[in-house]
Amino acid sequence: MPAPVRLLVVDDHTLFRRGLVALLAGDAGVEVVGEAGDGAEAVRRARALQPDLVLLDNHLPGATGIQAIAELREAAPLAKIVLLTVSEDEQDLQAALRCGANGYLLKTIEGDVLMQSIQRVMRGEPVISPELMTRLVAALQAPGGQGLAMLAGEPASHPEGAAQLSPREHEVLQQIARGASNKEIARALQIAETTVKIHVQHILRKLGVSSRVQAAVLASGGQARP
Repeated sequence: MPAPVRLLVVDDHTLFRRGLVALLAGDAGVEVVGEAGDGAEAVRRARALQPDLVLLDNHLPGATGIQAIAELREAAPLAKIVLLTVSEDEQDLQAALRCGANGYLLKTIEGDVLMQSIQRVMRGEPVISPELMTRLVAALQAPGGQGLAMLAGEPASHPEGAAQLSPREHEVLQQIARGASNKEIARALQIAETTVKIHVQHILRKLGVSSRVQAAVLASGGQARP
């Protein structure tokens, strides 16, 4: 059995935080190693505990969760950071991703989906609540493809790379745009998960982007369709 994912839970609402900790405690794949009620305490706890993943609310007293990401990255460089928040504001979503968050989930998420999202993040996949993906795409479709640059802080990709995608890679890309995980893509296309990983690597390289989120924006925006 793999070691459980060591979590730090950060939320200023004690009742919600304790309920979340109780929920997570019921899964053998995770271990809550610490709690915090604000950004400053979260940084101190992250530095001391070196968790694998930080579940971080955004609306915290003092600095917001998004504002705390940089310090959390410095305190625990190897930790993944996922926002778990009530905010459906696409500007908060963009800001979190720009600051280096590995995911952005809404507190309306079902418990089993949260567990799956934690495991996906630990496999290196970004996670975004499906209902927010459409808003992200709309917000980032700036003229000249600059929305992607705004998100990633890097030059916008080259849409002509889409012409280099094979038919199978286009199928995988459309699944990515729907927010599907590698396992879900493998099941939908009836191919091995390792094959999906290879396709994803080729897609990112050909499109000139560095993340699945950027690839999804291109696909949803019509720039990467056959």
